[in-house]
Amino acid sequence: MVMELCLGGELFDRIVEREHYTESQARQCLKEVTEAIAYCHAQNIAHRDLKPENLLYASDDDDAGIKVADFGLAVLLDDNTLTHTACGTPGYVAPEILRNAWYGIQVDVWSLGVIAYILLCGFPPFYDEDNLRLYEHIKRGVYDYPSPFWDHVSDTAKDLIDHMLVVNPKKRYTAAQVLAHPFLADDTLSTHDNELPMFRDNLKRYNARRKFRNGLLALQVVSAFSGGNSDKSSALASILRNAAASNPEEEGTGAEAPATEVPAEAAAEVPAEAAAEVPAEAA
Repeated sequence: MVMELCLGGELFDRIVEREHYTESQARQCLKEVTEAIAYCHAQNIAHRDLKPENLLYASDDDDAGIKVADFGLAVLLDDNTLTHTACGTPGYVAPEILRNAWYGIQVDVWSLGVIAYILLCGFPPFYDEDNLRLYEHIKRGVYDYPSPFWDHVSDTAKDLIDHMLVVNPKKRYTAAQVLAHPFLADDTLSTHDNELPMFRDNLKRYNARRKFRNGLLALQVVSAFSGGNSDKSSALASILRNAAASNPEEEGTGAEAPATEVPAEAAAEVPAEAAAEVPAEAA
């Protein structure tokens, strides 16, 4: 097997290194990722695990392209085929997966919508201090654009997100429709030059906490799998349950679990959880 070596680092890591960040730069990032997913969907491939860790720059060059990585959970699905496997990464998972319903390639567009939201403000769209309410927000698609963090973002960008974060997958934009939306299709919009002054600090906090939690959970998973546990699926499910139950008071958030694919019986016991990293002013 030959794999491409991407030396440019993760998308969010590169963004926080920039001194200035505009809506145009967020737009370009989203456009590149969406083009890749639209191509996958045209080949009847659903990625099913779109998240920041899987968006890599090809090199350290300023003009390096973004690559979509980790197709470990990808599956072949055409327009007439659905699947029922519980998988994905909490925080980016579509509501139909949370409901344990049959789903198709549209789950990727939901994940893209979450990424688009973060790219424009620096924190995710779904959050709540109570994890059970958080799950309900995701399933209902409840989110907003809190001031002052969204004051500098154009209505065109918000309109695109509103067509991506649609609970009903039949009414949700396809990847091709996302690319055809004026926010991505019209290069002449003056709003593309909007500076996003609060974005960098927001994303820096969110990114640091996300990586810290993922590191802790990875250590737990490695420990469980190296301890000779005969029922590794149950061990992993237990770790995810514990992660979902944790809700640090100092952050008002729950933990983000690693991507996983577990038997349906285990998945039914472990509700997926959205990342909840928002500035205190927005909570």
